[in-house]
Amino acid sequence: MQRSSPPPLLPLLRSRLQAEILTLVLLGPEQEWSLTGLASRSGASVSSVQREITRAEQAGVVSSRRLGSTRLVKAADSPLTEPLSELLLRSFGPRQVLAEELAGVEGIEGAYLFGSWAARYAGEVGRPPADLDVLVIGTPDRDELDDAAQRAASRLAREVNVTIRSQAWWREGTDGFHADVTRRPLVPLFGGEVTA
Repeated sequence: MQRSSPPPLLPLLRSRLQAEILTLVLLGPEQEWSLTGLASRSGASVSSVQREITRAEQAGVVSSRRLGSTRLVKAADSPLTEPLSELLLRSFGPRQVLAEELAGVEGIEGAYLFGSWAARYAGEVGRPPADLDVLVIGTPDRDELDDAAQRAASRLAREVNVTIRSQAWWREGTDGFHADVTRRPLVPLFGGEVTA
């Protein structure tokens, strides 16, 4: 999907880049981001991030300050911030929230969103998904993983379905589930690019 076209997860927004940057800033309201940090996390150029932040600041949903030559950005104290944050949480938030919740679970070698949410994120048009499908590669403690998934589900107000597979299955799987998962969009929770 082009980053400059309206995102199917929340087509009210102008672009996926706009959504990703606003999600990073608004879902961590106490955190300050440098433009370079936002560019690195979103995979965009600093100039593109700067344009999006300038628009968001003009709209009153983010604020910025200078620290030397660095421009630091955070969520603004505005009546628009909370409702926009809620929309972003429900639409683009799953990637960020799941990454946060799964980060502390030992034994995870990789984790991906797949299914309807990943397809919408990659640009496939359709209804917003009612649940989230997560593929975990590795040998995590199932109780810890379930607790993390439940916390994410509570924060996102939707069901989180987790499937665990081994690294060998990921590399060499031949079953129908492997074929289905690997031929459709996958959104990595820890770094990496979306695959389609």
